[in-house]
Amino acid sequence: MSRSLSIVCCSLFVISVTSVDAKAAYDAVSGQKTYDTTCAACHKGGLLGAPKLGDKVAWAPRLSQGLDVLVSKSIKGFQGKTGTMPAREGDAKLTDVQVGNSVAYLVEQSK
Repeated sequence: MSRSLSIVCCSLFVISVTSVDAKAAYDAVSGQKTYDTTCAACHKGGLLGAPKLGDKVAWAPRLSQGLDVLVSKSIKGFQGKTGTMPAREGDAKLTDVQVGNSVAYLVEQSK
């Protein structure tokens, strides 16, 4: 019986560790640098239909998709009904973490 209990406890621990909130995985503060150097080109003025930084109305339907979906679309690229998101935010040199951080920054500024 104690072996079964140990297995259950270990499993619960693993599940709790791996189900950390996605927001914790990205750093919005460091994402501002990537936003300023790459993302602002479109998100500052709405180029290619990009939702502007801080525009709560434009961001609301996007925010409801969740951070992981927004990051994935920013990494892979996305063609929506109202705009285009180039893959890797238009800079192939950006890492997944840099993209995630910049998306976290955009999200934090647009809630």
